[in-house]
Amino acid sequence: MVACSAYEVATENFVNKRSIGIDYYTDILCVWAYFAQIKVDELKKEFGPRVRLKCHFITLFGNNAVKIGQGYEEGGYQGYSRHVRELGRHFPHVEIHPEIWTRNVPASSMPVHLTLKAVQLLGEQGRLPEGDYEGRDAFEELTWRLRRGFFRDLQNIALREVLHEHLEALSIPVDAVERAVADGSAYAALALDADEHRNRMIEGSPTWIMNEGRQRLYGNVGYRAIAANVQELLERAIDLPDWC
Repeated sequence: MVACSAYEVATENFVNKRSIGIDYYTDILCVWAYFAQIKVDELKKEFGPRVRLKCHFITLFGNNAVKIGQGYEEGGYQGYSRHVRELGRHFPHVEIHPEIWTRNVPASSMPVHLTLKAVQLLGEQGRLPEGDYEGRDAFEELTWRLRRGFFRDLQNIALREVLHEHLEALSIPVDAVERAVADGSAYAALALDADEHRNRMIEGSPTWIMNEGRQRLYGNVGYRAIAANVQELLERAIDLPDWC
Protein backbone atom coordinates (compact mmCIF):
# COMPACT_ATOMS: atom_id res chain seq x y z
CA MET A 1 0.00 0.00 0.00
CA VAL A 2 1.34 3.43 -0.96
CA ALA A 3 1.31 6.03 1.78
CA CYS A 4 -0.34 9.37 0.91
CA SER A 5 1.26 12.67 1.70
CA ALA A 6 -0.54 15.24 3.86
CA TYR A 7 -1.04 17.36 0.75
CA GLU A 8 -2.68 14.48 -1.14
CA VAL A 9 -4.96 13.68 1.79
CA ALA A 10 -5.97 17.34 2.17
CA THR A 11 -6.63 17.61 -1.55
CA GLU A 12 -8.74 14.44 -1.62
CA ASN A 13 -10.75 15.56 1.40
CA PHE A 14 -11.39 18.93 -0.22
CA VAL A 15 -12.51 17.42 -3.50
CA ASN A 16 -14.91 15.09 -1.69
CA LYS A 17 -16.66 18.00 0.05
CA ARG A 18 -16.05 20.69 -2.57
CA SER A 19 -18.49 23.46 -1.77
CA ILE A 20 -18.28 27.01 -0.51
CA GLY A 21 -20.36 29.20 1.74
CA ILE A 22 -21.46 32.70 0.78
CA ASP A 23 -22.84 35.22 3.25
CA TYR A 24 -25.35 37.42 1.43
CA TYR A 25 -26.33 40.71 3.07
CA THR A 26 -29.32 42.74 1.91
CA ASP A 27 -32.09 45.05 3.03
CA ILE A 28 -35.49 43.85 1.86
CA LEU A 29 -36.34 47.37 0.60
CA CYS A 30 -33.12 47.78 -1.38
CA VAL A 31 -33.87 48.04 -5.07
CA TRP A 32 -30.40 46.76 -5.97
CA ALA A 33 -31.14 43.54 -4.08
CA TYR A 34 -34.42 43.31 -6.00
CA PHE A 35 -32.48 43.59 -9.25
CA ALA A 36 -29.92 41.04 -8.00
CA GLN A 37 -32.36 38.19 -7.38
CA ILE A 38 -31.77 36.96 -10.91
CA LYS A 39 -28.08 36.61 -10.06
CA VAL A 40 -28.88 34.59 -6.93
CA ASP A 41 -31.11 32.30 -8.94
CA GLU A 42 -28.51 31.86 -11.68
CA LEU A 43 -25.81 31.12 -9.10
CA LYS A 44 -27.91 28.34 -7.59
CA LYS A 45 -28.76 27.02 -11.06
CA GLU A 46 -25.15 26.96 -12.25
CA PHE A 47 -23.43 25.69 -9.11
CA GLY A 48 -26.20 23.84 -7.26
CA PRO A 49 -25.19 22.33 -3.90
CA ARG A 50 -21.59 23.43 -4.41
CA VAL A 51 -22.70 26.85 -3.15
CA ARG A 52 -24.27 27.32 0.29
CA LEU A 53 -25.90 30.75 0.42
CA LYS A 54 -26.69 32.17 3.87
CA CYS A 55 -28.95 35.21 3.86
CA HIS A 56 -28.47 38.05 6.35
CA PHE A 57 -30.47 41.23 6.72
CA ILE A 58 -28.98 44.66 7.35
CA THR A 59 -31.11 47.64 8.25
CA LEU A 60 -30.49 50.39 5.76
CA PHE A 61 -34.14 51.43 5.58
CA GLY A 62 -34.81 51.42 9.30
CA ASN A 63 -36.56 54.80 9.43
CA ASN A 64 -37.83 55.77 6.01
CA ALA A 65 -39.47 59.01 7.11
CA VAL A 66 -36.00 60.27 8.06
CA LYS A 67 -33.85 58.43 5.50
CA ILE A 68 -35.97 59.19 2.46
CA GLY A 69 -38.77 61.57 3.39
CA GLN A 70 -36.34 64.04 4.98
CA GLY A 71 -32.95 62.72 3.97
CA TYR A 72 -33.18 62.25 0.23
CA GLU A 73 -32.04 65.64 -0.97
CA GLU A 74 -33.44 65.37 -4.48
CA GLY A 75 -37.10 65.59 -3.51
CA GLY A 76 -37.82 63.24 -0.61
CA TYR A 77 -40.18 60.39 -1.42
CA GLN A 78 -41.16 61.80 -4.80
CA GLY A 79 -37.55 62.25 -5.82
CA TYR A 80 -36.55 58.82 -4.58
CA SER A 81 -39.48 57.31 -6.48
CA ARG A 82 -38.20 58.90 -9.69
CA HIS A 83 -34.69 57.62 -8.97
CA VAL A 84 -35.86 54.03 -8.41
CA ARG A 85 -38.08 54.05 -11.50
CA GLU A 86 -35.24 55.41 -13.62
CA LEU A 87 -32.95 52.66 -12.38
CA GLY A 88 -35.62 50.11 -13.19
CA ARG A 89 -35.51 51.01 -16.87
CA HIS A 90 -32.05 49.42 -17.02
CA PHE A 91 -33.31 46.14 -15.51
CA PRO A 92 -36.26 44.99 -17.63
CA HIS A 93 -36.31 41.53 -16.01
CA VAL A 94 -38.25 43.02 -13.06
CA GLU A 95 -41.24 45.32 -12.72
CA ILE A 96 -41.46 48.48 -10.61
CA HIS A 97 -44.77 50.04 -9.71
CA PRO A 98 -45.19 53.62 -11.02
CA GLU A 99 -46.13 54.81 -7.50
CA ILE A 100 -43.24 53.12 -5.71
CA TRP A 101 -42.12 54.98 -2.58
CA THR A 102 -45.04 57.43 -2.83
CA ARG A 103 -47.91 55.25 -1.60
CA ASN A 104 -48.12 52.33 0.85
CA VAL A 105 -44.61 53.11 2.02
CA PRO A 106 -43.32 50.83 4.82
CA ALA A 107 -42.18 52.83 7.84
CA SER A 108 -39.23 50.47 8.26
CA SER A 109 -37.73 47.29 6.87
CA MET A 110 -37.22 45.92 10.37
CA PRO A 111 -40.63 44.20 10.80
CA VAL A 112 -39.99 42.32 7.55
CA HIS A 113 -36.48 41.35 8.56
CA LEU A 114 -37.73 40.14 11.94
CA THR A 115 -40.33 37.91 10.32
CA LEU A 116 -37.80 36.59 7.82
CA LYS A 117 -35.33 35.72 10.59
CA ALA A 118 -38.10 33.81 12.37
CA VAL A 119 -38.81 31.87 9.18
CA GLN A 120 -35.12 31.27 8.62
CA LEU A 121 -34.86 29.78 12.12
CA LEU A 122 -37.77 27.45 11.38
CA GLY A 123 -35.98 26.36 8.24
CA GLU A 124 -32.83 25.55 10.18
CA GLN A 125 -34.98 23.41 12.48
CA GLY A 126 -36.52 21.56 9.54
CA ARG A 127 -39.97 22.99 10.24
CA LEU A 128 -40.76 24.59 6.89
CA PRO A 129 -42.85 22.94 4.18
CA GLU A 130 -40.85 21.37 1.42
CA GLY A 131 -41.09 22.84 -2.02
CA ASP A 132 -39.08 23.83 -5.03
CA TYR A 133 -39.91 27.30 -6.27
CA GLU A 134 -37.66 27.59 -9.33
CA GLY A 135 -34.78 26.30 -7.23
CA ARG A 136 -35.65 28.26 -4.09
CA ASP A 137 -36.75 26.81 -0.77
CA ALA A 138 -39.69 28.23 1.20
CA PHE A 139 -37.58 30.84 3.02
CA GLU A 140 -35.92 32.04 -0.17
CA GLU A 141 -39.23 32.15 -2.01
CA LEU A 142 -40.81 34.17 0.82
CA THR A 143 -37.95 36.66 0.68
CA TRP A 144 -38.41 37.05 -3.07
CA ARG A 145 -42.20 37.37 -2.87
CA LEU A 146 -41.94 40.08 -0.22
CA ARG A 147 -39.46 42.06 -2.32
CA ARG A 148 -41.63 41.66 -5.39
CA GLY A 149 -44.71 42.48 -3.35
CA PHE A 150 -43.22 45.85 -2.46
CA PHE A 151 -41.54 46.89 -5.70
CA ARG A 152 -44.01 45.43 -8.20
CA ASP A 153 -47.32 45.28 -6.33
CA LEU A 154 -46.91 48.29 -4.02
CA GLN A 155 -47.69 46.31 -0.87
CA ASN A 156 -46.80 47.76 2.51
CA ILE A 157 -44.88 44.67 3.53
CA ALA A 158 -44.19 46.02 7.03
CA LEU A 159 -47.84 45.42 7.97
CA ARG A 160 -48.43 42.25 9.94
CA GLU A 161 -51.52 41.28 7.96
CA VAL A 162 -49.54 41.52 4.70
CA LEU A 163 -46.72 39.44 6.15
CA HIS A 164 -49.22 36.83 7.31
CA GLU A 165 -50.79 36.66 3.86
CA HIS A 166 -47.41 35.84 2.35
CA LEU A 167 -46.71 33.22 5.03
CA GLU A 168 -50.05 31.53 4.49
CA ALA A 169 -49.60 31.52 0.71
CA LEU A 170 -46.52 29.33 1.22
CA SER A 171 -48.10 27.21 4.00
CA ILE A 172 -45.54 28.54 6.50
CA PRO A 173 -47.02 28.20 10.02
CA VAL A 174 -47.90 31.70 11.18
CA ASP A 175 -48.19 30.68 14.84
CA ALA A 176 -44.67 29.21 14.84
CA VAL A 177 -43.30 32.38 13.23
CA GLU A 178 -45.03 34.57 15.81
CA ARG A 179 -43.68 32.40 18.65
CA ALA A 180 -40.13 32.84 17.35
CA VAL A 181 -40.73 36.58 17.46
CA ALA A 182 -42.43 36.55 20.86
CA ASP A 183 -39.77 34.44 22.60
CA GLY A 184 -36.96 36.69 21.37
CA SER A 185 -35.16 34.18 19.15
CA ALA A 186 -35.91 36.10 15.94
CA TYR A 187 -34.70 39.30 17.62
CA ALA A 188 -31.50 37.54 18.64
CA ALA A 189 -30.89 36.34 15.08
CA LEU A 190 -31.52 39.82 13.71
CA ALA A 191 -29.20 41.31 16.34
CA LEU A 192 -26.47 38.92 15.19
CA ASP A 193 -26.90 40.17 11.64
CA ALA A 194 -26.59 43.73 12.94
CA ASP A 195 -23.38 42.83 14.78
CA GLU A 196 -21.94 41.29 11.62
CA HIS A 197 -22.98 44.36 9.63
CA ARG A 198 -20.88 46.49 11.96
CA ASN A 199 -17.97 44.12 12.62
CA ARG A 200 -17.52 43.14 9.00
CA MET A 201 -17.95 46.76 7.88
CA ILE A 202 -20.60 45.86 5.31
CA GLU A 203 -20.91 48.87 3.01
CA GLY A 204 -24.38 48.30 1.68
CA SER A 205 -26.88 46.04 -0.05
CA PRO A 206 -26.36 43.64 -1.65
CA THR A 207 -23.01 42.41 -0.37
CA TRP A 208 -21.56 38.96 -1.09
CA ILE A 209 -18.84 37.71 1.28
CA MET A 210 -16.82 34.58 0.53
CA ASN A 211 -13.63 32.85 1.58
CA GLU A 212 -14.05 33.64 5.30
CA GLY A 213 -14.30 37.34 4.59
CA ARG A 214 -11.28 37.59 2.31
CA GLN A 215 -13.39 38.17 -0.80
CA ARG A 216 -16.36 40.52 -0.99
CA LEU A 217 -18.47 41.93 -3.78
CA TYR A 218 -20.72 44.89 -3.17
CA GLY A 219 -23.49 46.63 -5.07
CA ASN A 220 -24.32 46.28 -8.75
CA VAL A 221 -21.75 43.58 -9.52
CA GLY A 222 -22.21 41.63 -12.74
CA TYR A 223 -23.05 37.95 -12.56
CA ARG A 224 -19.86 36.95 -14.37
CA ALA A 225 -17.76 38.56 -11.65
CA ILE A 226 -19.69 36.71 -8.95
CA ALA A 227 -19.46 33.40 -10.79
CA ALA A 228 -15.72 33.87 -11.44
CA ASN A 229 -15.06 34.34 -7.72
CA VAL A 230 -17.11 31.26 -6.90
CA GLN A 231 -15.42 29.14 -9.57
CA GLU A 232 -11.96 30.17 -8.39
CA LEU A 233 -12.76 29.13 -4.83
CA LEU A 234 -14.25 25.83 -5.92
CA GLU A 235 -11.19 24.98 -7.99
CA ARG A 236 -8.69 25.81 -5.27
CA ALA A 237 -7.38 22.46 -4.01
CA ILE A 238 -6.62 23.46 -0.43
CA ASP A 239 -6.92 26.66 1.54
CA LEU A 240 -3.42 28.04 1.07
CA PRO A 241 -2.38 31.53 -0.04
CA ASP A 242 -2.07 31.90 -3.81
CA TRP A 243 0.76 33.69 -5.55
CA CYS A 244 -1.55 35.21 -8.19
